[in-house]
Amino acid sequence: MKKILVANRGEIALRVMRSAREMGIQTVAVFSEADRNSPHVRYADEAVCIGPAASSQSYLRGDKILEVCRELGVDGIHPGYGFLSENAGFARAVKEAGITFIGPSPEAMEMMGSKLAAKAAAKAYNIPLVPGTEEAISDVDAARKIAEEIGFPILIKASAGGGGKGMRIVENSGEFNEQLQLAISEATSAFGDGSVFIERFVTSPRHIEIQVMADTHGNCVYLFERECSIQRRHQKVIEEAPSAILSPELRKAMGECAVLVAKACDYVGAGTVEFLVDDKLNFYFLEMNTRLQVEHPVTELISGKDLVKEQIRVARGEKLSFTQDELTINGHALEIRVYAEDPANNFLPDIGNLSVYQLPIGNGVRVDGGFEEGMDIPIYYDPMISKLIVHAENREAAIAKMIRAIDDYQIAGIETTLSFCRFALQHEAFVSGNFDTNFVKHYFKPELLERPATEDELEIAALFAAWDRTQQISATPAIAPQATTSKSAWKERRYN
Repeated sequence: MKKILVANRGEIALRVMRSAREMGIQTVAVFSEADRNSPHVRYADEAVCIGPAASSQSYLRGDKILEVCRELGVDGIHPGYGFLSENAGFARAVKEAGITFIGPSPEAMEMMGSKLAAKAAAKAYNIPLVPGTEEAISDVDAARKIAEEIGFPILIKASAGGGGKGMRIVENSGEFNEQLQLAISEATSAFGDGSVFIERFVTSPRHIEIQVMADTHGNCVYLFERECSIQRRHQKVIEEAPSAILSPELRKAMGECAVLVAKACDYVGAGTVEFLVDDKLNFYFLEMNTRLQVEHPVTELISGKDLVKEQIRVARGEKLSFTQDELTINGHALEIRVYAEDPANNFLPDIGNLSVYQLPIGNGVRVDGGFEEGMDIPIYYDPMISKLIVHAENREAAIAKMIRAIDDYQIAGIETTLSFCRFALQHEAFVSGNFDTNFVKHYFKPELLERPATEDELEIAALFAAWDRTQQISATPAIAPQATTSKSAWKERRYN
């Protein structure tokens, strides 16, 4: 494999390209008109514009991507995450074109892409499942009776897709019909598939996932767990590895179950098996993501393995470069997702220009990003700006390092989730490890983001104020707005 096209954008495109370059493999970037000046475009050996800004006219155009592959003599395609990464039809088209898809087979994608099919596969291996229906709901009255037998609250979930879409919590029988129709409608709109099913709603769950890696020679290993319980709108914001609550015995049991799930669909490559863990440390299979996860860096830091390089080796037909017995946990890693969102306004997405964008640095600090100072945050794609990851000798040290890195991360021009992540990391529930997926609901209020300024900040503010007064007295009208802008930028840098 001498040339790889990365069918993605931003930070994940750069992440894949860096590993490919270290392996001596050339890379091809595809980009939309909105991403013409993005860093991943400049970093690649070759780059081709494949359409307008809208992803439906660019990054989701598998036919155009394959056309570029044929023109440039591409050997393999890495899909990253999102877009076409879990599209079985695209993976099949890549294979039929004689190009290597760096990921699982279309058949494995199809099986695990359907939550109902995935549950059936897991059940065949006696893997614990949350009590619920085994098939899509076709009879509303019968489904309501099952819900009553399971006991409210229950969860209605879409069989296809993810990201919280097509998911409804039902508190009692009286609201069942309405919530069912809303879930079906949302699932149909988001995924083109209105199939939904019922599960018991686990009231205080932890979201813990296991990283697996498998080759074409029958080898499959698990690379420990990631704790992903700090979420908003059913989407992750903070991840860590290892989890603060798993014993070695529980870790081994969950890891072995994850390997069985992978084997149930003849999985090849990097994948993630997700579990719910209740307050009594019972775990239940949730789903499998048939791609590289956003939060894969924390696994890389505690295991010392480059998951992208391993994906490429496996796609080339090589055996895994390590065995289960050779894997050990080294220290603790944390990742926060830096979204262009306003946590003080219900995490509403924000757009604007990165007028100030300075990255934190230091030992054990990693930033996977796809933006630079002066760039605009576009409205067309996911609002994630970057991932800030730290690694330290233990959890306490990792939290301290992450807080320092957040304070060193200077962003002006947009609102971000940095302040929320700082708040969460310092909260007693997180520090103690006694939290679940309801963290935002139970503990977060926008006014809690306000914190008193430090002495250094007050001194800088006083200097700005004095300078501003001087300018107002002596400056021309053309200069006065500059003082206001400078003062405003300082406030945004400190508190965004």
